[in-house]
Amino acid sequence: MKDRLQRSVEVILEHQGATGAYPASPSFETYKYCWFRDGSFVAYAMDLVGEHQSAARFHGWAAGVIDRRRELVLRAVRKSKSREPLGPTDYLHTRYALNGREGSDTDWPNFQLDGFGTWLWALKQHQQRTGRPLPADWLEAATVVAQYLQAFWSHPCYDCWEEFPNQVHTYTLAAIYGGLEAYASLSGANLHPLTDEIRRFLLANAVQDGRLVKFPGSSETDASLVALVVPYAVLPWEEPCVAQTVREIESSLRSEGGGVHRYRGDTYYGGGEWVLLTAWLGWYYAQVGEQEKAREALAWVEAQADALGNLPEQVPATLNAPAHYGAWTRRWGEIARPLLWSHAKHIILSHHLK
Repeated sequence: MKDRLQRSVEVILEHQGATGAYPASPSFETYKYCWFRDGSFVAYAMDLVGEHQSAARFHGWAAGVIDRRRELVLRAVRKSKSREPLGPTDYLHTRYALNGREGSDTDWPNFQLDGFGTWLWALKQHQQRTGRPLPADWLEAATVVAQYLQAFWSHPCYDCWEEFPNQVHTYTLAAIYGGLEAYASLSGANLHPLTDEIRRFLLANAVQDGRLVKFPGSSETDASLVALVVPYAVLPWEEPCVAQTVREIESSLRSEGGGVHRYRGDTYYGGGEWVLLTAWLGWYYAQVGEQEKAREALAWVEAQADALGNLPEQVPATLNAPAHYGAWTRRWGEIARPLLWSHAKHIILSHHLK
């Protein structure tokens, strides 16, 4: 097998759509769409390895998706300001076909905000990595997204795992924070009063027993909470609740083999060990100087590749809820492989370890 890092780059480039969109997984029917969340991390990974044209094609696609829905967003913002009720058709969808159209299944959990914050963050990363100004139409789309996030940041919505729609999620707020900070840097807008408010809200409401929780009122730890440090920089790694959260992830969500579960109550495909989350924890380790732990995470991630170098979404080596595994395979088939978000996080961890 050729170099694992190069193979991850190839998998992403092979499956990027002609429009520039990245399908979440090209071989898993339910994931043959592009999510702003997944796609933004994939674009960042491509920028890290110098594949700037690939990242630019994605950002151009994303800006076009937003531009075509500009009036929808502005109407939603107006309704929010006048406290009018919003219906399912008033929100931006979270995923799109590669041609930019919404999915046909209208019951999908579409109201998710984190992906749009992540897109703004990834735009800033692209601008920094290329050293070139962003196209005007991208910035116009970014402005629309920033207005959308400013209007709805405090609203309950689905989380990054597309669950718990009645909560205001810690990870989602972190992604919004990171996105608005990035947009402020790109545009010169003064959004610090709002981003400071988001940080204060998180520290006041999303910390329990000295550690971060999935959402206010929950006692659950979620492995995605490392995102408050990397990449969104809501909190410094020296913050006491960050260290306590990482210790909790290590003790309750990381298996003996080294893979990381999403959260204890996870039953999706039985609640296995997620490749991207193991790489994400490794990214955190690399960022704070724990190189040996980061290398161990990288070794575990690379060991999950099949003979073709494809990385899956998760691994059913240890399961939270084994009885649920068969129900999901009967419903949607085997676990998605390759998952481009897994390959992106593999690239990101590999880069930051260097």
